Amino acid sequence: MNTGVKITAFAAALAATFGTAYGVGKGVGPFDEPKKAEHGGHAEAAPKGAGEDARTERAGHAGHAEANAPAAGGLQVSDGGYTLALETPTPPAGRSVLRFSIKDGAGKKVTAFTTEHGKELHFIVASRDLTVFRHLHPEKAPDGTWTVDADLPSAGAYKAFADFKPAVKGAKGITLGVDLAVPGAYAPKPMPPVSPTADVDGYQVRLGGTLDPGKAGELRLTVTKAGRPVTDLEPYLGAYGHLVALREGDLAYLHVHPNEGGPGPDVSFTATAPSAGTYRLFLDFQHGGTVRTAAFTVRAGGGAPVSGPASGPAEQPSHGADGHAHG
Repeated sequence: MNTGVKITAFAAALAATFGTAYGVGKGVGPFDEPKKAEHGGHAEAAPKGAGEDARTERAGHAGHAEANAPAAGGLQVSDGGYTLALETPTPPAGRSVLRFSIKDGAGKKVTAFTTEHGKELHFIVASRDLTVFRHLHPEKAPDGTWTVDADLPSAGAYKAFADFKPAVKGAKGITLGVDLAVPGAYAPKPMPPVSPTADVDGYQVRLGGTLDPGKAGELRLTVTKAGRPVTDLEPYLGAYGHLVALREGDLAYLHVHPNEGGPGPDVSFTATAPSAGTYRLFLDFQHGGTVRTAAFTVRAGGGAPVSGPASGPAEQPSHGADGHAHG
């Protein structure tokens, strides 16, 4: 792209809408032009073969699994009588302060939350192209207004997520999502390629397991440094790792739960994908008093390993320059 596209709040809304369609298109693969009929259209009238029967059966199973998959989070700004109200929808590039609140059905700011994974509320900001990821820890004022310092490195469309549980009897966890835009010249980056490993600050993390639609599977992440297993990981947010999964296109937010174990080198999670497609996984782990993030591109569906064969070196610059940070 020779000329950057000026991103405004209106343009970000359009990007969110068309980004979903783009993600669906990439998930199903390129659309092929219809082949010319040969031999008077006999190819179209040919009887279905065994191979096609198998494909049809697999498609039926996949559709059934997706129908039973849990609803994805973060796709709505309001849910369950609660709304994520973002007061800073167009922050500047670089460091800025984000302000928001959770409002109830009467429009009042919620002040009481249940502590989960060490925090009353988890706040995450990701770029629409999934190359920037921020897991932030905002502070709450007595009136229910949350504030947090954020570093959004460049112009573009972003999405913010609030993951919380109201301190109300019988309340369930809720994840709300809202769009925001950093004004300026914008050129989206390509999705980093699928790879079984990610490098960050001298650490290497290897991903294994499966991510299937509508079916719980185990994701195993193994942390090493200089070729040696890291066996003294430190607890972070109540576990030895915290994993966030976002779906390409609409940035659906997956609830991923850590399993028992630790302190390394393996960190295990149970996850269920809401649909087949491409996802970005972001693993936060703490060692030596510092939290680092390892990111992976994975494809869900078909029972295949999430990592698949490496399609080239993963784009994983060192911590602090790769769009992953904590606050």
